[in-house]
Amino acid sequence: MKRILIALALGSVVLAAGCNNGVAQEEEEAPDPSVPVELYACNYNEGMGPADLDAATATWNAWADERGLNDYTAWTLTKFYFGPEQEFDVIWLGVSPTAKALGAAHDDYLASGTEIAAGFAKVLTCDAHGNFAAVQFKAPPEREDPSDNVVISFSDCNIAEGKSFDNDVAPAIRAWVEYRTEQGSEAGRWVLFPAYGGGGEDFDYKSVTAHQNHEAKGVDWDAYSAGGYKKAQEIFRGVSDCDSSRVYNATNRRRAVDEE
Repeated sequence: MKRILIALALGSVVLAAGCNNGVAQEEEEAPDPSVPVELYACNYNEGMGPADLDAATATWNAWADERGLNDYTAWTLTKFYFGPEQEFDVIWLGVSPTAKALGAAHDDYLASGTEIAAGFAKVLTCDAHGNFAAVQFKAPPEREDPSDNVVISFSDCNIAEGKSFDNDVAPAIRAWVEYRTEQGSEAGRWVLFPAYGGGGEDFDYKSVTAHQNHEAKGVDWDAYSAGGYKKAQEIFRGVSDCDSSRVYNATNRRRAVDEE
């Protein structure tokens, strides 16, 4: 169970480069919309590896094209900076703009995707499937030629006693995002709340940051080390506390069709 709680935080990478919901922060009294994220934590079966997953994914994509699956974005994620608790080989992560759309995709897959599921089952064994609600605080910059690779980091966070997310944590995150943006950071920022498939979580929310590559992440690391940490302490002290980040490389597998 701890494995899925750690892995589910990666949902934001989908939002980072495939499903920007454009959360407006100017009207703080309005609730931020959330986006449903699903995740499978998987290990390769004996004799299988990334090339086999590529083949299974290509078959799935062809099936998805035939079925008109245009509102589902998918990524796979692999470990970069990690600890012994990340026991899976790969994460399959999917997101749709609404829970209704994600549910419709599930219904179609269960009814018509038997052969596709069997193809994945030959490659992977997935012992966790969960769902998070992702709320965007800052979208990453759009690029004319969006990369299929993104770097994402996340931390487990707890809200201080007597504080609340809406009244205390969210304003603090917005202040931090504003400060980092003024310092030149282009990273996207989200929080994730557990919805389905968990239970017994030892955190209140996940803090997630997405960078376009490792160099961009390094630029933010340098700025934080040079004095940004003092601002972070000023903003979050007595409000929320987060542990050290884990980092993953993410590869896009399918993009939702932009209705605009």
